[in-house]
Amino acid sequence: MKRLFYILLLLLSLQSHSQSKGIFAKDPIINLENFDKKRIYYGYFLGFNTYDFKIDYLNTPDVDIFVKRNTGFNVGLVGDLRLQEYINLRFEPGLYYSQRNLTYSGFTKQIDKEREVRSTYIDFPILLKFSSKRVGNVRPYLVGGVSATLNLASNSKSIDDNYQQRFRVKPWTQNYQIGVGIDLYLEYFKFSPSIRGVFSMNDELIRDNDPNSPWTGNIGSMKSRGVFVNFTFH
Repeated sequence: MKRLFYILLLLLSLQSHSQSKGIFAKDPIINLENFDKKRIYYGYFLGFNTYDFKIDYLNTPDVDIFVKRNTGFNVGLVGDLRLQEYINLRFEPGLYYSQRNLTYSGFTKQIDKEREVRSTYIDFPILLKFSSKRVGNVRPYLVGGVSATLNLASNSKSIDDNYQQRFRVKPWTQNYQIGVGIDLYLEYFKFSPSIRGVFSMNDELIRDNDPNSPWTGNIGSMKSRGVFVNFTFH
């Protein structure tokens, strides 16, 4: 929550700065007029995320799994290659901290029915950015692409499983991403808030050693879904 407070404070400061420069004025002073003519430029982003799981069952479940989402934190770098006036190729490696809490409905003991899934993701996305025509100091855009993600907290090498309260997932996943954002050209830098959906394309679950496990035996697939809100600075 402290991190979110600092991010919101930063946004309010930037908003006040942009308003003082008339960024949304009818005839604003044009900032960074030649910025988008650069062939390559770099930046960094900060933000937050929320993840859950999309769960498909093999049969009608006797035990439902409820996923509680928590807010996590993002930080990363941006490399941008201009392909043409309205299309850019982007590489945005980032570190994403996340937590999900799973509750299984078929247990009475607290130690059996709850699993805390902490994730530390290193994400490697390749994205295409499709920008509209710049109007004054504002330029909306769409972004989409694919990514490979390494989960450093997957527990994939553990021989223990849910019988020892150890929830395991695969270390690597492949995802597709799609989102929207807006470039705001300030006096000294470009600020780009965006929101993006991230969807895993492969089953991430490592089953328990017992094929009839009440925690994993009836799961056909378990795939991550997430929402990123990033604040990018160039």
